[in-house]
Amino acid sequence: MNKLRNLKYYFVGEGYYRFLKRVIDLLGSLFLLVLFSPIYFIAAILIKLDTPGPTLADVPERVGQRGKKFKMYKFRSMIINAHYLLRTDPKFKLLFQEYKKGSYKLKNDPRVTPVGKFIRRHSIDEIPQLLNVVKGEMSLVGPRAYYPDELENQQKMFPQTKLLVSRVLSVKPGITGLWQVTGRSEINFDKRIAIDAKYVDSISLMLDLKIILKTPFVMLNGNGAV
Repeated sequence: MNKLRNLKYYFVGEGYYRFLKRVIDLLGSLFLLVLFSPIYFIAAILIKLDTPGPTLADVPERVGQRGKKFKMYKFRSMIINAHYLLRTDPKFKLLFQEYKKGSYKLKNDPRVTPVGKFIRRHSIDEIPQLLNVVKGEMSLVGPRAYYPDELENQQKMFPQTKLLVSRVLSVKPGITGLWQVTGRSEINFDKRIAIDAKYVDSISLMLDLKIILKTPFVMLNGNGAV
């Protein structure tokens, strides 16, 4: 009985998170970096041919585990300085208001490039995040990584989510997660953070494997992506 309890500790909850999950993250991310390397190089070439600018997105830091900020790697899917222009350029004023009202998501974003639209729809822009996993800043599976201003403003709009946010920030953010395979960008912040908190409370090897197996179908389907 004690042996079964000890075994369960390494596959469910805190024990799994502290020990086995990091091993899976490291081995899995290295394997996927090799597997996706042809897609990585093709995407990088297409981005360069499509619009001027860097291959990787020039975006601000995200909020990681315990509120620590980190630089998330993503393929550039928008025009240069898209994040800054949305918040400062007068011609994007109405767009920024729509962005905030839509839980920091836009369905028809004019800043997205032609190639960017395709790689976002199929989550190809997320592939460089595997480097964040190798560095220990992210996990293969986990909650969404938010921008600092997004997290602050959304909690003002949905004050009932503050306790949920604390739970979500207790773990590393993930490349994929429970909300991504549930509804992706079609889910507003209050529901999204509740789903992520549910993941944190239910974390286990089986749940992670289930989410990982669902993720390729979501990527290919592209439903809910913006």
